[in-house]
Amino acid sequence: MSEAARSLLQRWGASFRRGTDFDSWGQLVEAIDEYQILARHLQKEAQSQHNNSEFTEDQKKTIAKIATCLELRSAALQSTQSQEEFKLEDLKKLEPILKNILTYNKEFPFDVQPVPLRKILAPGEEENLEFEEDDDEGGAGAGSPDSFPARVPGATEGTLLPRLPSEPGMTLLTIKIEKIGLKDAGQCIDPYITVSVKDLNGIDLTPVQDTPVASRKEDTYVHFNVDIEIQKHVEKLTKGAAIFFEFKHYKPKKRFTSTKCFAFMEMDEIKHGAIVIELYKKPTDFKRKKLQLLTKKPLYLHLHQTLHKE
Repeated sequence: MSEAARSLLQRWGASFRRGTDFDSWGQLVEAIDEYQILARHLQKEAQSQHNNSEFTEDQKKTIAKIATCLELRSAALQSTQSQEEFKLEDLKKLEPILKNILTYNKEFPFDVQPVPLRKILAPGEEENLEFEEDDDEGGAGAGSPDSFPARVPGATEGTLLPRLPSEPGMTLLTIKIEKIGLKDAGQCIDPYITVSVKDLNGIDLTPVQDTPVASRKEDTYVHFNVDIEIQKHVEKLTKGAAIFFEFKHYKPKKRFTSTKCFAFMEMDEIKHGAIVIELYKKPTDFKRKKLQLLTKKPLYLHLHQTLHKE
């Protein structure tokens, strides 16, 4: 471990303990301050460029999730209604993870997501966040039922990649995400879908892609109508691989993005034409071992596949 990394971890650890001490003593104002300051430092590190960081990309993802949990606990302390949503005892479970971040390689204990492409606020920019908090009460798209306000900087455009060059005898796959059926479609703010291709062990086989934020909703559907170019020839995908679709939405009061549900498509389902696939409860189970349907209602993810072969 480098001196710089050791120094950072010591400072973070001390700040974490101060926050939880204040919290347990009932000094909530001091605890909130400590949590928010530490969350800010962790987010800044998680978003730093690779060359300027002491940590790997996976470690930075874990650091960002810890920051999200600090924000959640801070929000719980500020709201009588959410007091039980993220408890002090839950937060304390993260202290050894932060302390041993360089060797931690287990699954993160809570189903939270780092906020995608969220910029670090400069002094004077906080007013925008206050607006987000106030605006949440009306639900998504209040007064404008078919549009979602763009709240997450950078997420509106998505991170979609172009189609790969064709190769003789090889097949490329384009998946159009048409719509997703949800009973509370109208409540979702800035919804988007993260698409990944995983092997049986949950390891990425291609770059992960995010759709742009959905632009339209009606009744129980969120519409996307966006093409995803799978970044590997179908013939090169390993046996047992699957394509995952994680539906995510932004929670302005907590200032983080949450996974609501997921769906997946296995290799034997790759064929030209329309396909409808079931939705499963979070957390996303990339190994497909403990699957639980989201609902008994006939609500699904609607896709259309196009195969391109030279």
